[in-house]
Parts: sequence; C-alpha cells; structure tokens
Amino acid sequence: MPSVQEMFDVSGKSVIVTGGGSGLGRAYAEVMADNGANVCIFDIDEQRLAETVDAIKAAGGSVWSQKVDVSDRAAMAAGFDAVAEKHGRIDVVFANAGIDAGPGFLTPEGDRNPDGAIDAMDDEHWDRVIAVNLSGVYTSIKNAARHMKKTGGGRIIVTSSVAAQINEAIVGTPYMPAKAGVDHLVRNTAMELGMFGIHVNCISPGPFMTNIAGGRLKNPADRAAFEAQSLIGRIGDPEDVKGLALYLASPASSYVTGAQFVIDGGSMLRIA
Repeated sequence: MPSVQEMFDVSGKSVIVTGGGSGLGRAYAEVMADNGANVCIFDIDEQRLAETVDAIKAAGGSVWSQKVDVSDRAAMAAGFDAVAEKHGRIDVVFANAGIDAGPGFLTPEGDRNPDGAIDAMDDEHWDRVIAVNLSGVYTSIKNAARHMKKTGGGRIIVTSSVAAQINEAIVGTPYMPAKAGVDHLVRNTAMELGMFGIHVNCISPGPFMTNIAGGRLKNPADRAAFEAQSLIGRIGDPEDVKGLALYLASPASSYVTGAQFVIDGGSMLRIA
C-alpha cells in the first residue's frame, strides 16, 4: 500500500494555473509549489503575477509566469507550448481564470436592480464573461489534452461554481450560463479523454473572499447575504481549497474523473 506521502505526491510535476495571480488560482499555485511541483502561472494582471511569483519563490517554490489572456486562443496555445518546452511535459492544468459578472437583477435586500436587468445588459459585457469563463476553459482543456495525450495522461482541474447548479438573482446573469456550460464541458471531456489517461474534474466553490467577488464582499449587505447561507457562518478563504486541489492533482484521485466537488460551507443546503 502506498503511504499518504506517496498518494499525495506531486513533486516534479509540470503544472499550469490560469488566473493564478490571486484568489483561488494563487492558492492552487501555492499548494502545488509547496509540495514540489514546477508551476507556471498564467494571468492578465502583471502586478499580481509578480507578487504571487515573488511570494512563492520566497517560500522556496519552483514557479514562473506568463502574461496570458485566456480568451486569446493563440496566446494560450503558445503559453502551453512554452511550458511543455521548458519542463518537457504538462502534467496538471488548473483551468481557473474567471471574471465577475457584476450585480444581478436583485439587490441583496431583494429589491429590483435595473442595472442588472436582462434588457439593460451590455452585449460586450455578456460576450466578455462568456469568453473568459467558458471559452477560456475550453481553450485550456483543448491545449492540455493536446500535450497530455503525448505523454500518457494528466490531470485537468476546472474551477466552476455552485452558480452552475442554482439560481442566483444577486449575481450577474452571464455568470450562471457560463458556469453551467463549464460543468457540462467537464463531464463531456472526462468521457472523451479518460481513455488517454487524462482525468477531468471540477471544483465548484461557493462564496469565497477572492478578487472576483472581493469588491462586492466588502459591502456589508452583500457579505451578510452570503454568510447567512453558510452552515458554518462564514464565507470561504482561498486556504480552504488547497487540500481539495492537491487531492485532485495527485495519485490519491486516480479513480476520479468527471466529478464535481462542491466546496461551499454547506451553502447550497440553505439556498431556497
């Protein structure tokens, strides 16, 4: 029987984290680097990239970065190729990058919000949310599969959201269909890629204090609305996701694919 250390061993693995400059992506990058992986972070924000890389290096981790917009398909292909050339392979991909969709059609107090109404929505905003939150995941999985097939397999871990499975009136409308599409894409590609030794799984967070919602959660009303849903009385911290991320990236999850792991403090059990 393998030891616990062997089951969760990711040392020497070549890892890509999209949207790794902050929030959950930074947590993924940190836990992988802390456990001996070689991590490359993709992010569009150069300042956050630099801060995260510096912090991980200061802790003794192996990390580097590329400025990449996940909606730029040519840049994504080139970025994946650069990682494969540097490390000889790509073993683990966290398809994590995402953006906030703004306020929904209701306020946290339950009042109608005209700015979030479907007929007032800006088409460019809709297109950008879909391009990053759904098409960016497609591009990540596509490039991961292209490289992982050459080396006999790998792990793809996608960040979705509980918003894919519930109705969220206080969250911007484009967010839900984007994340619902991500959930279906994870299941479908898990079916397709299993024969190549590629596992595709999904982390579905509830409310977390990250940059994607950090601005809103500084608003007492917004934060209270989300905290009230949690069975443990708080919203998530990026540290809370590290154990699950390591599990899905490691041999411990060798019989897991096409799965969706909700990590929400029990919020979905309370949401009406």
